[in-house]
Amino acid sequence: MSRRDPAPRSEFAEGAFKAVPVIISAGPFAILFGAVAVANGQTVAEATLMSAVVYAGASQLVGIELFGQHVPLWIVVLSILAVNFRHILYSAALTPLIDHFTLPQKLLSFFLLTDPQFAETLARGETGHTVTYRWYLGFGAVIYFPWVVMSAIGGLLGKIIGDPAVWGIDVLLPIYFMGLVLGFRRRSNFLLIVVVSGVVSVLAQHLVGAPWHISIGAIAGVALAALLPPKTEATTGEQAP
Repeated sequence: MSRRDPAPRSEFAEGAFKAVPVIISAGPFAILFGAVAVANGQTVAEATLMSAVVYAGASQLVGIELFGQHVPLWIVVLSILAVNFRHILYSAALTPLIDHFTLPQKLLSFFLLTDPQFAETLARGETGHTVTYRWYLGFGAVIYFPWVVMSAIGGLLGKIIGDPAVWGIDVLLPIYFMGLVLGFRRRSNFLLIVVVSGVVSVLAQHLVGAPWHISIGAIAGVALAALLPPKTEATTGEQAP
């Protein structure tokens, strides 16, 4: 199969253009993080630095919420690891597509790895296009730098709006996670795993307490997914293409 790759000079621009819709939709999330961080006691500079160094929206918000509860640091680290555990799977899936990158390029690529970066890179590789470093960097840079800038803007706005819960924008985090979960709705045993994970999480919240209920519910769902056999085409009624 012949590959349909653009000229090298346009690869960065192609990746950057592809990422524009992503940062438009993710921008409010970065602003929300900055506002929440300042509302939980961080300065604007600290919130901006956290976005620049951690660069993981959901994990940043989880960390900020846990810092506010004065829980031990190792619990904060473990909770953030649980939230970002999927990136280990992302990295493993992308490695065959970026194996031709140099080591420094791979390290930077994994730092820039986000949900949309993973999805677009995988789609590009599966459609026969070479995933070049210029294309990958163009996509990642157009998300990373605006993300950091918008976090700073959110921090400045946070001083004005105060508690995000008063404005109702604190619901964006659970909505974000709901969107991630629903993205797997066509997978085998999806509904059963979600129900069991949710029930176990609620029980753990009452019996053990926060923030353990999040990790315990996630472990229950992962364990059940590993134990249940995936549905075959015969049981799902799907036809081979």
